[in-house]
Amino acid sequence: MSFMTMLSKKFSLPAQDEALPGRSDAIVPGEAHFVNGRSLQGPYPETFKTVLFGMGCFWGAERLFWQLPGVHVTAVGYAGGHTPNPTYHETCTGRTGHTEAVFVVYDPDQTSLSDLLKVFWENHDPTQGMRQGNDTGTQYRSAIYVGSEEDLALAEQSRDTYQSALKAGSHMASITTEIRQLDEFYFAEDYHQQYLAKNPAGYCGIGGTGVSCPTGL
Repeated sequence: MSFMTMLSKKFSLPAQDEALPGRSDAIVPGEAHFVNGRSLQGPYPETFKTVLFGMGCFWGAERLFWQLPGVHVTAVGYAGGHTPNPTYHETCTGRTGHTEAVFVVYDPDQTSLSDLLKVFWENHDPTQGMRQGNDTGTQYRSAIYVGSEEDLALAEQSRDTYQSALKAGSHMASITTEIRQLDEFYFAEDYHQQYLAKNPAGYCGIGGTGVSCPTGL
């Protein structure tokens, strides 16, 4: 395979028949949340809700959300692709179709999806396609994966609102964020979970456009 062919594949999603085969055994978190001690897998309180965000490298993105009031637990993993139970190294080849994602479990009585979406939009650049800053490839694409039609509509509305804010702020590029209902989320390996709490000096690629997201989405 030529270098240019490899490069083009890094920026395009594989079809299902092109994806790596994966495996039947899932990666199961062996530890509780490093910061708050709660179970990553649950069970979660039945009134709590979940959402997944892809916004580049998942290390820094996860730290944003575990600090928020109303967030019960966070975890990192892989979503939006074809390969069952992928590993980190497989996801980084671009041949699983997954993006690095942060799984957020939250109490809707304490925080709202709109509040979480505001943090999402303001802390990365959702116009960059298959990259985020210097991190390049399909695994770094911007994404929102939700669990219901109601949340899907809210996420799409928030995208349109933020697109208008970007244009008003002279940021004319179009948002490329993938927004859809979630098919499957796969936990990442233990060493990725709450990485920046375990490694405070570790890499964090978080950076936004500088444009605020309007409240009351």
